[in-house]
Amino acid sequence: MCHQAALVTGGATRLGRYFSEALADAGYDIALHVNSSREEAEEVASGIRAKGRECAIFSCDFLNDDLNALIQSAKQRFPGLNLLLNSASAYESAPISATELAMLETQFRVNMFTPLLLTRHFAKEVKEGQVINIIDNKVAYHQYPYAAYLLSKKSLAEMTRMAALEFAPRIRVNGIAPGVVLPASQRTSDYIEWRIEGIPLKRQGDPEYLVQALHYLLNTPFVAGQILFVDGGESINLEGRHSENYGS
Repeated sequence: MCHQAALVTGGATRLGRYFSEALADAGYDIALHVNSSREEAEEVASGIRAKGRECAIFSCDFLNDDLNALIQSAKQRFPGLNLLLNSASAYESAPISATELAMLETQFRVNMFTPLLLTRHFAKEVKEGQVINIIDNKVAYHQYPYAAYLLSKKSLAEMTRMAALEFAPRIRVNGIAPGVVLPASQRTSDYIEWRIEGIPLKRQGDPEYLVQALHYLLNTPFVAGQILFVDGGESINLEGRHSENYGS
């Protein structure tokens, strides 16, 4: 009997690393996708092997390489492949007025087209399984300073729902939308504190909360087409300004 395995895109850095290690702890062998973070990938792979799980590194440039080949290679190395976790992401901020075609192409290629095509190829290769897309709680907003990035993630959210319908019941497709959990290194402490003030639960998240969300989706077979927001309620804080809260 083949041992279950997961392909984690962007699995060597930031949240992808947490997901890779958590899946290894849960008993998955890991097909670790990497683009440029080879050194980090070797470190993560070594740690996963120390846990007693298998881990192989797969290099793929989502702007140039064959995505079907990535799925086929992962399936050949791990015949028990039954989970695709799309964590890789491209991020660049710019309003619509400053968004060029090249930026749109890069953001959509990495954040939307690649997860869609990987899901398509994954569905062809496995009999039963799951796809989990890592989205962003910003999809609840219309923050135009992040136009290309946010539009690509909004599209990914809609694709998650569509794919859940198309590939059910063989494959369950869901998403996780993190909030303020692992801010970019350039964010100042003042900025993070300001963000926390806008979170109803008044605290920053922890990657462990996202791991808990991952386990919930993995282990609840009656959930499909859902996007689980793990953001302290930030995305529902849409009361807006009106006469009764003016000056408060």
